[in-house]
Amino acid sequence: MGDDYNLQRFVTAQADVYDDAIDMLRRGVMCTPYMDCIFPRLESDADGPNALAISELDEARAYLAFQPIGNRYRECVETLFRLVRSSARDVFGDTDAQKLHASLTLFAEASNEVLLRSVLMTWYDNRVDEDTIVRIGLTG
Repeated sequence: MGDDYNLQRFVTAQADVYDDAIDMLRRGVMCTPYMDCIFPRLESDADGPNALAISELDEARAYLAFQPIGNRYRECVETLFRLVRSSARDVFGDTDAQKLHASLTLFAEASNEVLLRSVLMTWYDNRVDEDTIVRIGLTG
């Protein structure tokens, strides 16, 4: 499989932080500097330039298929299920909980995976991030 979207940039970004990030998630916390490389979102003019943003729905699909980042994303999302007594705000704080919502929405729309939909259901009352949905429509 090729790397038409330069997804290797995520592998590189995660190389020194992934183990720490997943350990933190397992303890029910997340570090803001890790959000972009662990839970990427659709790029936005409002956020400014971000080398770790996803440009379109097809890139999100490629991300989930690209190893090891696709499996790492799923591992992090599965870890959230173990935190069912917490909320996204408890684990991530207000700003990063919104970023997580946008990331989950993007990847759920890209794949329609039950795992991703289940976390949206559990942590976000089955609501998608509307801004992400609008931007997906603009890039598609």
